[in-house]
Amino acid sequence: LDLPGLSGKERELVRLYAEDLQVRFAPRTAEGYLADLRVFFEWLLLRGLEVGSVRGSDVLAYQGELYAQRKRDGKPYSISTQAQRLTVVRSFFRFLTRRGHLVSDPSGLVEMPRLPQRLPRVLLSREEASRILAMPDRKSAVGQRDRAILETLYATGIRVGELTKLGVEDVDTEDRLLVVREGKGRRDRNLPLTRLAARAIEAYLVLGRGRLAGTMPRQELFLSAHGFPLQRASVGLLVKRWVKKARVKKRVSCHTFRHSVATHLLKGRADIRHIQALLGHRSLATTERYTHVVVDDLRRVLARSHPRGK
Repeated sequence: LDLPGLSGKERELVRLYAEDLQVRFAPRTAEGYLADLRVFFEWLLLRGLEVGSVRGSDVLAYQGELYAQRKRDGKPYSISTQAQRLTVVRSFFRFLTRRGHLVSDPSGLVEMPRLPQRLPRVLLSREEASRILAMPDRKSAVGQRDRAILETLYATGIRVGELTKLGVEDVDTEDRLLVVREGKGRRDRNLPLTRLAARAIEAYLVLGRGRLAGTMPRQELFLSAHGFPLQRASVGLLVKRWVKKARVKKRVSCHTFRHSVATHLLKGRADIRHIQALLGHRSLATTERYTHVVVDDLRRVLARSHPRGK
């Protein structure tokens, strides 16, 4: 952390913690942890505190300040933001205690705020998903790529960061298998592909990808129109483009496909643990929020169709 006022010892502790994060988490997650840790260190510096002298009462005071802080628009920070910043503080002090840099963990008294169980705001119907997937022109290289991307998103619920890291060797269209390497939490997982997704990827590999790559040797599966690895922002833009073409009047992102496939599978009576494995959720509780979506659907059906529902 490039903060004036940190002692040499504190800089060394942060460096060691950063190395530990890089081993355990994806780069973006590690960067997010360090950004939240910086907020905590700024708070310590304002109060003339050093890491080695922090007590449980100090961490509780930091928690209270997170609750009281306001953004520039005057609104408080969300419960999830408060929880994330406290999670980072606890992670940092647990690391220091585990490594023997501290005798006891001053964050042990902190009770984490209860997070609200948020439901996905936007979901695609099956008909809307089919319309979007049918939009790309399969005669062009870019169209073949986009069709393969959309089919992959909807078939697997893969995260956009995982999709852009896919290599050619991670796909087996004959056995209809996709390998996600170092997904969230640095966990690998094998995902089945639908027949249509495997067919779309095969068409892209055989007909389109070579035209995009040109003479450049690339290992990445999905390439830009100029032959470079496709970036997350570009995937988001192409999704928005085909959603608009399909005249779907919803704010659809790459993650919308992830929410939608989970919900459609659950409505199709898929076992929730199978959905958990597909999405790569560490906790079943994360997957269970989709059951609430189905309950909401049932509630609307009752309100519309039950003789006593109106």
